[in-house]
This record gives sequence, C-alpha cells and structure tokens, in this order.
Amino acid sequence: MVIKFTPHAKDKLLRLKAIGVTKEKVIKAIEKPEKLTDGYWKRKIAQSKLTEDLVLRVIYEELEEDKIVVTIYPAQRRRYENKI
Repeated sequence: MVIKFTPHAKDKLLRLKAIGVTKEKVIKAIEKPEKLTDGYWKRKIAQSKLTEDLVLRVIYEELEEDKIVVTIYPAQRRRYENKI
C-alpha cells in the first residue's frame, strides 16, 4: 500500500515540524502504531509516542490500494494513557 497525504495533512505536517513531527514519523505511526482504533466514517486512528508528554495521532482512510492521511495532531499523552 502507498501512503498518501491530503493537502490538509501536508499543511499540518509543515506546521507541526517545529515539535518534531516528520513524514517518516507519520508513516511509522501508521505502519507500527502503539494503538490503533476505529474512527468516524470508517477511518482509522493510529497513535504513537511523540515525546514524554505528547502522542502523535494520525487519522487516515484505507482504500484498496492506498492509505490516505486525512489529518495529524499531537495530543496530551495523559488524555489517552489509560487507553494505550
């Protein structure tokens, strides 16, 4: 499968670069997530550790041939730590 980014996800990637979010980290989160849950509209939410206090959450859609990253955001680890 090929991992593609929507224009919105590309923009978020640029804005989150300052806190260490890279395309490689997003791809790794999708390929080997610490946590994977179902989201709305048949989307998936992949989660991986970003820092001691933050997790990286990646929302994406799985199509037949591709995975499409819809959005990326950091979240407080404590908000999800009981669910990891």
